[in-house]
Amino acid sequence: MKREDSKHEIDYIKKYQEQGYTVTYLFKDDHLTDAETKVVYQPEDIFIVAHHRYEGMSDPDDMSILYVIETKDNRKGTHLLGYGPTADLEEAEFFKEIPKANYSKNADINELT
Repeated sequence: MKREDSKHEIDYIKKYQEQGYTVTYLFKDDHLTDAETKVVYQPEDIFIVAHHRYEGMSDPDDMSILYVIETKDNRKGTHLLGYGPTADLEEAEFFKEIPKANYSKNADINELT
């Protein structure tokens, strides 16, 4: 996973949207949910295509991971996970439960094409 100190998450989200990753996934009630269709996904339903880690330039506690996701029903989108001292532990645990086999080795949009 690349560490992205100088770039902002929104820059990558826009790039991925241009590549067709347009779904916004939300973490709610211990599941990942498609914000538009409200379809609920379990960890085994999710494939991590790429991920980027960010640390705030002025505040090291401002940390996040952008996950680029494909689901078992071929929906594609992103999810931004906060981590560090203020992280949602249940959300972090959910992502730990995604099978390692469902993680791509890619960590950059340029590797997707």
